[in-house]
Amino acid sequence: MELSTFVPRYIQRLILRMGISLLMLSLTRILFFSANSDHFVSVNFTDFLAGIWMDCISIGIWMIPFYGFSLIPNPIRESKVYRLFLKSIFHLTNTLLIAFNLLDVAYFEYTAKRSTSDVFNFLWDGDDLTQLSGKFVTDFWWLFIVLILFVWLSNFLYNRTSRVSENNNRTGYFKQLILFAVFGTLFFIMGRGGLGFRPADMLTAAQYTRPENVSLVLNTPLTIIKTVGKESLTEKQYFSEDSENLYDPVRIPHPDRKIAENLNVMILILESFGNEWLGAKSGGSYTPFLDSLIDESLYFENAFANGKKSVEAVPAIFASIPSLMDNPYISSHYGMNSIDALPHLLKAEGYSTGFYHGATNGSMKFDVFAAHIGFENYFGRKEYNNENHSDHFWGILDEYFMPWTARSITKELKEPFLASLFTISSHHPFFVPEKYHDDLPSGPHPMARSIAYGDMSLRLFFKEAKKQPWYNNTLFILCADHTPAGHQMRYTQRIGMYQIPILIYDPLKRIKTGREKKLFNHIDIAPTVLDLVGYKSKFYAFGKSHFDNAPNFVINYISNTYHYLEEDYMINFVNDKTIALYNYKKDTLMQYDSLKYYPAIAKEMEHRLKGIIQTYNHDLIHNEMKVK
Repeated sequence: MELSTFVPRYIQRLILRMGISLLMLSLTRILFFSANSDHFVSVNFTDFLAGIWMDCISIGIWMIPFYGFSLIPNPIRESKVYRLFLKSIFHLTNTLLIAFNLLDVAYFEYTAKRSTSDVFNFLWDGDDLTQLSGKFVTDFWWLFIVLILFVWLSNFLYNRTSRVSENNNRTGYFKQLILFAVFGTLFFIMGRGGLGFRPADMLTAAQYTRPENVSLVLNTPLTIIKTVGKESLTEKQYFSEDSENLYDPVRIPHPDRKIAENLNVMILILESFGNEWLGAKSGGSYTPFLDSLIDESLYFENAFANGKKSVEAVPAIFASIPSLMDNPYISSHYGMNSIDALPHLLKAEGYSTGFYHGATNGSMKFDVFAAHIGFENYFGRKEYNNENHSDHFWGILDEYFMPWTARSITKELKEPFLASLFTISSHHPFFVPEKYHDDLPSGPHPMARSIAYGDMSLRLFFKEAKKQPWYNNTLFILCADHTPAGHQMRYTQRIGMYQIPILIYDPLKRIKTGREKKLFNHIDIAPTVLDLVGYKSKFYAFGKSHFDNAPNFVINYISNTYHYLEEDYMINFVNDKTIALYNYKKDTLMQYDSLKYYPAIAKEMEHRLKGIIQTYNHDLIHNEMKVK
């Protein structure tokens, strides 16, 4: 008895064709792993099996139009027009699935997570896509060849399935209706991830693997479809609303910590200057000038970024808001909430404010967000107004824009002022003028020379700043926005991938210099600055001033996992529970889970983390991140 007696051949063809998509997703996962293997220290075969299940879920969602039209009862199923219609739907959907997965073969190196729907905000906001598309094609041309190859292979296999033609005994309408209900339900259940109370999502992958391998188990089509139109946060009820366990972000002022009257503040944000490239940490030769500043500054040895993207750094640095959701705060539903941001607070104290960023105006929404948080002036590529000094991609080269910034501050801002300069040249595509190729050190990655170029430009900035009348009465805060793609093993793991330099430099040495071992992250910058300028009112901040006696913490969120650091330890918190504990100072590769040995430490840390998460989600959802 033939199989077609029970399962008509049009159903067999459908299953084979959906299997083609499953094969393509599996092949792109293998390619993803090969290109990013440094990020995954301990991988088991079961991770790939779990990945196949997550691929089935994606296919069950994305292929709804294809299997819906393939199953729906109709008398023209075998007609040439209808078969061409089905083939078109298949290839359109299948090509999207392949392309999304190939996107992260390259992009994961920079973000350390699967792309979510916010990637479209980056592509469509401003002119970033227009400016960089040509360079991306040049750098990642081979991925387009892979895409064409996989689409060709898909088409070849699809045509092979057409050989499974319908026999002469056509399936009756009633039987087609039954099969539509049965197989439609099965595929729908597959798309849900089973019969559980809630449909499967990105968190589901965390149940099958280690937190650091979640991105390997996931696939990009799933992370995109699950975050489209999604309200980023939900209320947590770990504690009652009046519980003392809830985190209190309202800061009490300490005007007695003021170091000078009308103190100017200059915050320099160095694109991708992670510890891996810092001479003071790695012993390399790429940052000699920054290393010399470290010796004259208050330098935080255990400093961390609060995100992996530039758009996550700006709210953390200026508004003390960490990035604890899938979409960056700037592009989220809450991006226009009322917040107590440093520019707004200092402007009310008589400060003039200016944000300098050499990229094309509108890049990453920095101009809009800078205005929202209180920066009165924005200076970008347009204001610089000299395309002869551009890199023809992002914007104005750092060697020109940074010294110009020092002169512009004198001309455009009145003292006291808050100014910020965000560099660009150490961002992909890592363009360095050819005249410096022999003078600047190269390394294992094109980024090495661009870091050296950024350090040279930083030297030029300070050379010009020293000539300005405001220099001696200015407090300089220098930090990276995030780490770049890691090339040493420790900087690809969940600890090293956030470690950055943060230092405070005072030309008149009014603050104690030296190397500080206490934890410090982006969200601690604004409270520390407000202490040093003598701010006198309460304000809202998740971070703490360096000068507070309370122990500091570091918090990060990526791929549905919270990473929370206190003292010597870090916990991984997933699905409302702690799943791992590491001594991050000794175990930088996160190889030795200490949870079963120190459950009390993990429980205390989890308690405090829950208080932070509940406050963060509640206050962001209800627009209450501002002292009334």
